[in-house]
Amino acid sequence: MIRLALFADIHGKFLLPFKLAHHYQQTTGKPIDLIVQCGDMGAFPDKGRMDKATLRHAARDRDELGFMDDFVYAKPPIAQFLDRLNLNMLCVRGNHEDHEFLDELEQQSVQAAFPIDAYRRVWVLKTGEPFVLQKDGESLEILGIGRIGDRKQRPHGEFIQEYERQTLWRFVKDCLKNKHDPDVLITHDQPADSQSGYGAEEIANVLNQLAFAYHFYGHTGEAYRQNLADNGITQSVKIKELEFDRQGKLSEGCMLILEVEQQEGGKQFTLSPVPLNEIIHFMRDTWRYC
Repeated sequence: MIRLALFADIHGKFLLPFKLAHHYQQTTGKPIDLIVQCGDMGAFPDKGRMDKATLRHAARDRDELGFMDDFVYAKPPIAQFLDRLNLNMLCVRGNHEDHEFLDELEQQSVQAAFPIDAYRRVWVLKTGEPFVLQKDGESLEILGIGRIGDRKQRPHGEFIQEYERQTLWRFVKDCLKNKHDPDVLITHDQPADSQSGYGAEEIANVLNQLAFAYHFYGHTGEAYRQNLADNGITQSVKIKELEFDRQGKLSEGCMLILEVEQQEGGKQFTLSPVPLNEIIHFMRDTWRYC
């Protein structure tokens, strides 16, 4: 069995998903194989290059600066914890990242995913290039689409770039030619919605052509929900952002567990939210000490 822990919109709280994954493993006895994160990491190595929205939030919440504080340069206690945990986090880009920083790292990499932190535990998945997780003869193929959609196709870093569209369409074409469907799609934005006018057309087009089992996304600020995508096959899941509520608790639906088991005739997928609001240790002012 392959087991994923899924998050979205961590906004600088890079250490928190690792701590929550550790707590899950300790309390359930079930190993996690990979942490998956659906964009808006808050990957800013330099405060001077943060966007206005992130700076505004950082003025009230130091956690927004978590990448700069804890992941640009290695800190021995964090390094020791991450080494013991031995888990990686696979992310797609959101719209609140230092895209120049990520562009430089991406251009240096020939792999589908590239590390961005001092511990080599946080990896960003390139748009349109699949990542295959393998364990004990089982495999799970993950496709990512980072950034957000823009119907004007502007070149700003937060929007899906032309080179990413080309990579994505080549991958889709190959899948259609070989009659192959990846297992999971992770994106930051939602599929384009003709009624609301929001979302990425690129995501909608991919979902119309490939039959994923699950699609996970964040970005919209809405609550956790699951519904059937327009293709009638894919389960589309909005992950709640990893934020604390007014009581200092984590909200329902901001950590999900996806279990995938190979069976005769195909793969069996089971998705369940982790009831984080019942965990008294992981509060706004105490989670770092857990």
